[in-house]
Amino acid sequence: MNNEILGIHHITAIAGNAKRNYDFYTGILGLRLIKKTVNFDDPHTYHFYYGDEKGTPGSILTFFPWEGIQAGRRGTKQVTEIGYSVPAGSLEFWQNRFEQHNIIYNKPAVKFGERYLTFLDPDGLKFELTEAKVKDNRPQWETAGVDKTNAVHGFHHITSTTNKMEGTAAVLTTIFGYRLAESEVNRHRFITDTVEQAAIVDLVEAPGEAIGHVAGGSVHHVAFRVKDEATLMYFRDKIVEMGLNITEKIDRNYFYSLYFREPGGVLFEIATDNPGFTIDEPLAELGSNLKLPAQYESIRTEIEGILPQLS
Repeated sequence: MNNEILGIHHITAIAGNAKRNYDFYTGILGLRLIKKTVNFDDPHTYHFYYGDEKGTPGSILTFFPWEGIQAGRRGTKQVTEIGYSVPAGSLEFWQNRFEQHNIIYNKPAVKFGERYLTFLDPDGLKFELTEAKVKDNRPQWETAGVDKTNAVHGFHHITSTTNKMEGTAAVLTTIFGYRLAESEVNRHRFITDTVEQAAIVDLVEAPGEAIGHVAGGSVHHVAFRVKDEATLMYFRDKIVEMGLNITEKIDRNYFYSLYFREPGGVLFEIATDNPGFTIDEPLAELGSNLKLPAQYESIRTEIEGILPQLS
């Protein structure tokens, strides 16, 4: 595991109403809220982290919920779909569940030999639930409404839409160690062999499609996983050598990060496994308490008075 990208670490998106977002992801989709904190750059706004029991990299979906934000528009220079892995035979359960809760969805279809079901969250963020060809043994978070027979395991893939995929593909293959596995029409599947799950990036090349607008219901960035800070800085040097601009190392409390915009226009992050989500609250209490970056503890009362109630 030296100097390797270990698939997807987390995905961060933008939402509108915070309580609606919380209710959907914990209540309907059955994820665990593993961290309730605030945006580093806007402390009067939540930053939610959802995932499996521990917040394992490859299961972490995070949101900045900004009340009243305008709706985004899917297009090029964006991550346009988030794919979750679900157990074989579970798509009918999810179809019925979405029907009961008035969630917009499409009936199951097949792509790259795998059945999948497309749906939209309340802000219009697009997802696919995929019955993966490779058995997924990652532990699931169970709720009263979603047991392990149907519960999501974690990420299966992301889809990035681009006018021209050459530059993005070069980052994936030359720097990140992915390989082109297969193609269907204008969708090209890149896979890393360093991990079995959360290992897929689909590039959809759409030369004539309009550039998307990142706002409500859009992916803000996708983070790729490395084991530690030394590996993080190894990849920083590789990205600089490629001629791309990249940030200095940033401490995000639960991981260390670098950010750069890949040639296709999507904001990529590289994030470490360490120190993890139990650094400031025990496993049993993950997501139960409002955790603030140290610089905002002095205004905790003010922040708590502004943030919307979730229950």
